[in-house]
Amino acid sequence: MARYSRERREAVVAKMLPPHNLSPQTVAEQEGIALGTLYKWRNEARAQGTCVPDADAGGPEGWSSRDKFAAVVETAAMNEHERAEY
Repeated sequence: MARYSRERREAVVAKMLPPHNLSPQTVAEQEGIALGTLYKWRNEARAQGTCVPDADAGGPEGWSSRDKFAAVVETAAMNEHERAEY
């Protein structure tokens, strides 16, 4: 079983966050990491309060209420330009 550093793990999870919003499948193909591992990391990030929406859910319309609320909280302090990038 492969071991990944905390920094590597955070960088990979960041690809599933806005503004990239890549699906776990896409990240698995790009990074060569098992899909199950990525789902586990995504669930752990969600449990810590990080907004990690489902990229394959069709954009914000497919996000859960929890993900939408987390996005609002994360972007509350951003200016208009930063929110547009998000």
